[in-house]
Amino acid sequence: MPLILFNKPFDVMCQFSAHERRKTLADYLDIPGIYPAGRLDADSEGLVLLTDDGKLQHRISHPDSKQAKTYVVQVEGSPDDDALARLNGPLDLGDFVTRPCHARRIEEPEWLWERHPPVRYRNAIPTSWIALTLSEGKNRQVRRMTAAVGLPTLRLIRISIGPFALATHPLWPGDWREVSPAELDRG
Repeated sequence: MPLILFNKPFDVMCQFSAHERRKTLADYLDIPGIYPAGRLDADSEGLVLLTDDGKLQHRISHPDSKQAKTYVVQVEGSPDDDALARLNGPLDLGDFVTRPCHARRIEEPEWLWERHPPVRYRNAIPTSWIALTLSEGKNRQVRRMTAAVGLPTLRLIRISIGPFALATHPLWPGDWREVSPAELDRG
């Protein structure tokens, strides 16, 4: 029962089946029978866990399991205290209300790799960074949350899931490693 940590690059589909225009997980991982425990959109980067065990997959990805997920997000604009308070929620996104989370301003991470292609740059519009920790993960939730408070997402990187973090398990985009599923209980 492998548990794989994978740093998904930008513009890669979080699936093994072929895609007509983009790379997929199959371009990076040749391990039979594994599948992602939660997904990242093609335009998001960072940590994805993969396993061949359905119960483990459910335990990792289901909101009731409380496996917190942390993202660093480059946004257009600068978050004020009101925007951060709204992000910390609950935040009504129309079709659902987010669970409370933890959002804070951060400096651009020094360890962060360059993205290819780079994020668009505009002289007249500042960008800033937010760290956001959620206990849920609905489709495009982080992007919808930042947009709802007037801070469109430019770049989104998931840096941790539960006890697994790119800081403690360093991986460059496209790299992966196997870890023990027992580490989930140590988080």
